[in-house]
Amino acid sequence: MKKTVLISLNRDTCEIKSLAETLGYEIIKEFIQVRNIPDVNTFIGPGKLEEIKNFLKENKVDLIIVNDRLKPSQWFILEKELKTDVYDRIRTILMVFDKRAESKEARLQVKLAQLQYERPFVRELIHRARKGEHPGYMAGGEYEVADYYEMIKRQMKKIRDELKKIRREREIRRRHRYEIGFYLVSLAGYTNAGKSSLLNILAEENVRVEEKLFSTLSTTTRRITEKTGKGRLPILITDTVGFIKNLPAWVIEAFHSTLEEIEVADLILLVVDISDDTDEIVQKMETSFKELKEMKANSKVLIVLNKIDLLDEKEIKNKVKKLEKLGLLKNNYVLVSTKEKRNIDKLIDMIRKNLPNLVKLRIELPLNKDSQGFLSKLFEIALISGVRYDEKIKIKTEVNYKIKDKIVSSAKKLGGKVKISKV
Repeated sequence: MKKTVLISLNRDTCEIKSLAETLGYEIIKEFIQVRNIPDVNTFIGPGKLEEIKNFLKENKVDLIIVNDRLKPSQWFILEKELKTDVYDRIRTILMVFDKRAESKEARLQVKLAQLQYERPFVRELIHRARKGEHPGYMAGGEYEVADYYEMIKRQMKKIRDELKKIRREREIRRRHRYEIGFYLVSLAGYTNAGKSSLLNILAEENVRVEEKLFSTLSTTTRRITEKTGKGRLPILITDTVGFIKNLPAWVIEAFHSTLEEIEVADLILLVVDISDDTDEIVQKMETSFKELKEMKANSKVLIVLNKIDLLDEKEIKNKVKKLEKLGLLKNNYVLVSTKEKRNIDKLIDMIRKNLPNLVKLRIELPLNKDSQGFLSKLFEIALISGVRYDEKIKIKTEVNYKIKDKIVSSAKKLGGKVKISKV
């Protein structure tokens, strides 16, 4: 296993450790220097820098990871002083993204973010080269630094054009789904909260689930399976890339074509790991709400508190009470366990109740074979609350208003009558 040293200005290093481990690095030493403001030149103070240099003389290290965002000048000086590759937090995250990217869209998004990240660093190299410092090239290619910078700009334009094409294709599919009455529900939340597991349960699918950071970088969309015997609403559920705190806006923008599934959703399920420490839950929820706001996601949010199997009833109650007191929970949450499949029926019921623009239809049809065929199809696209047979077939149902007119028209063609009311 490759070895790395961690440098941090605060003691909260759990996330960066997980990122390092995901990349296959063993952290053999942590250098913590608690200070409010980083050193303008070397990020850490001269004394701590000397301590690290002495450690590196005695220990073989493949990489140094800094638990923060470095300025290009700080990065350059640290690499020069420590004579070792230095990754800041953002570059480390992007390397994990690169390792996880599988689909064409994910690879394009990661490459765009990496190029955007490199631009200010390459500008720093150009500045240093002009001063005669002859720096190495960050990307290690065949280009002179200035030529490499121009190549970055050309490549970014090409990638953005390709991503626009993918977005247009997705928009066409999405519009078609809307037109035939599908609701769109998006899963959001921090990585490892259980979003992919929840998708698997709700859709009875087998999307890959890994207890690793960012195992989902592309969107996955499936239809929710409802075994109620009362029909089912046409609901599509989409898994999206997990949130992570303090990402620059340009990283989020690079993943816009994936995250826009959250923006256009009829309902957002914000999945939260309730087994985390309460302070961490608060921080993650506040960050998630901030991210949703910045995305201009205006849909209703239903909070799914997952992993209740890891806590006892008292712990759950205390955490919920604190979150309610802080205003992070109201009546918009449900407690579940994806591992034990607890409260999934309750979650599906909550999803139904929070969908917008449902209308009630009371349909009366002739008692014949054609009406039975109509009813069978209705069970696939609507929630049936009652069917009664006497001289007529009388149906009580709830449907998406987008397909209301189509259902009414089909019923009337069969000689039926329809009464419409709001849910």
